[in-house]
Amino acid sequence: MGIRVVIVDDQAFVRDGLRMLLASFAGYDVVGEAASGVEAVRIASALRPDIMLMDIAMPEMNGIEATRRIMEELVGVKVIALSVHNNPQYKELMRQAGAVAYVSKDRLADELAPAIRAVA
Repeated sequence: MGIRVVIVDDQAFVRDGLRMLLASFAGYDVVGEAASGVEAVRIASALRPDIMLMDIAMPEMNGIEATRRIMEELVGVKVIALSVHNNPQYKELMRQAGAVAYVSKDRLADELAPAIRAVA
């Protein structure tokens, strides 16, 4: 059994792309997906993954708040923030919420697997 990953992004095509990207690397099992921060919190509690790939900008509850809630409720889950914005403020807010890494979506192919390995 590999590293258990949940993908959280409001765009289905992004979730699909991340799932395919992770399938191309050995050792990762996508065990769930969520399209909002509210779903992310619920799925994190139910599945207790090793890693959550968390988009920042989402409906209902953004990734910053979802990360904060997950970190308050669960021990051992690590969040890697994903964003199209390379904004230092977003990076800092995610870090304060509990994210352990931040990967820009335009660098996923190069930086995602190393980021997961580093935090797993």
